[in-house]
Parts: sequence; structure tokens; C-alpha cells
Amino acid sequence: MARSERLLTLTQALRRRRRPVTAATLAAELQVSERTIYRDVASLQGTGVPIRGEAGIGYILEPGYDLPPLMLTPEEGEALMLGARFVRERGDPELRRIIDDAIAKIEAVLPESTRLSLREAPLYAPLYGSLPVERISASQMRRAVRENRKLRISYRDPNGQETERTLWPVLLGYFERSRVLIGFCELRQDFRTFRTDRIQAIQVLEERPPLRRAILLRQWEKHVAEQEWGREDCASAAP
Repeated sequence: MARSERLLTLTQALRRRRRPVTAATLAAELQVSERTIYRDVASLQGTGVPIRGEAGIGYILEPGYDLPPLMLTPEEGEALMLGARFVRERGDPELRRIIDDAIAKIEAVLPESTRLSLREAPLYAPLYGSLPVERISASQMRRAVRENRKLRISYRDPNGQETERTLWPVLLGYFERSRVLIGFCELRQDFRTFRTDRIQAIQVLEERPPLRRAILLRQWEKHVAEQEWGREDCASAAP
């Protein structure tokens, strides 16, 4: 890796972290020695990059720093386009428009050679079969998740029984043959997963859940981990 590319990679490694990171961790990520990290950090600081460092704690990039004009490595471009193609195949029409707008903005600030490699990225995300038809607005669901607002839905289960639910939305999942809404259900007092094509009506409420989405997400992850642990425990006890 050329030194200029390494300095950019180091800056990006610091930029994506919210907490201090040690030179040893950065050295392992960039596959260089810790001494090289010390030198590179000193070089970046000398050019005005606001990196703070403290012995025994690590380095952190102060917020608000803007990188030079956007550059992408071939691997970054391929990963970006794979994600975009996944969204185009599995997203709703509005989400497809949004990802196309985002890619157009990125292309507009890339050099021509990088722009071409982005368009011709060799990774694809094909869709096998069509997705079920949805009756509700996907943008309303995304808004509720993004703004951390309660959702009221009318949900019809596989047996045709319809119930009214008030949810604390956590995530929207985009799978091969379906999309799902994950949230804490006030009716069941537990986390539940809802197929979006079975949601008959939806309303975004002004009321917010009593917990931030980040906390709900951690609780849901713990909930899933406990379920997995329970299945493994049952399997190990089976004759």
C-alpha cells in the first residue's frame, strides 16, 4: 500500500470509530507496525488533521473533520455497488429512487476512472422470484424507525386472524423473499417479527417509545442470542 493511500485509510479507520482506538489495533487493521502508525499519525497531525492521542487510551479523530475529495478503493466501490444493487432488487420503489440518487451524488464527485469502475463493479445481488405485494407505505415504517416513534398496525397472521398492535419499532429486515418489521409489541410485551405484506394498515404515532432505539436494539440482540442459546441447549440435551 502506497503511503498516501495508507494515510487516507488510517484517517478513515479513525473516522468510523466513536471511541479511542489503540495503535496496536490500527496496526493490525492496516497490517503495518505500531511504529508506522505512530509516524503516520504524527504526519497527519502535522498537516492539520485533528487527531487526539493519549498514552494507554489511544487515538480519536475529533468530530467535524472533512476528508479531502472523495476517493474510493476498488474494493470499497464494489462493496458500495453490491449494497446498492441489493436495495434495488429488494427495496420498495421509493427506496430504489433514494439509492439511485445517492449513487449519482457519489459518482458526481469521483474522478472519471473511479466512476467507471464503480459502475462496472463485478458484484451482483440477484432476486429469485418476486416479493409479496405490500398494502402499506414502506416510507412510513422507515420514518417510524428513524424518528423512534410508536407504530400502530393492523396485522393479519397466516391463519387470517387480524389483531391491532402498538409497536416500538427496532429494525426493518430485507430478506430474499420477504421484508419484515421487528419491534417490541405492547400487546405481547415482547419482541416480535411482522411480515410487512401481512400488515393491513399502519399509523405513525407522535408518541415515542420509553426507550431509545439504540437501547431497544441491544435488548433485541440479547433476546435473539438467548433464543439461539436455548435452541442449542435443547439440541445438546436431546438423546
